Amino acid sequence: RSQRGGTGRDRGDTGSTMDPPSAAGLGGADPQLQRFIEVETQKQRFQQLVHQMTELCWEKCMDKPGPKLDSRAETCFVNCVERFIDTSQFILNRLEQTQKSKSAFSESLSD
Repeated sequence: RSQRGGTGRDRGDTGSTMDPPSAAGLGGADPQLQRFIEVETQKQRFQQLVHQMTELCWEKCMDKPGPKLDSRAETCFVNCVERFIDTSQFILNRLEQTQKSKSAFSESLSD
C-alpha cells in the first residue's frame, strides 16, 4: 500500500534505541547534568512517538503520494493523529494509576 522506499522495519530498525543513562543512576552527579539528561531523554521519547505516529498514519492513510493531499487522506491523517494522541494519553494515565496503586499497596504493607 505504501509507495515510499519502505518502513523503518525494512532497514532492520527494531524501533528500539539505546536510552541514555537515567538521572537516578548517576547518584551524586551534578544536578544540572541530571536535569540535562532528563530533558534529553524526554526529547528522545517525544521524537520516538512522533516517528511511530508518522509511520503508522502514513501507512494507514497514504494510498498514492501526489503533489497535494486529497480531502480523504487529510481527514484520515487528522483522525489518525488524534487517536494516536488519545491512545498515548490513555496509556500514560493508566500507567500512572497503576504506579499509584502499587505505591499505596506497598506502603500499606510496610505499616
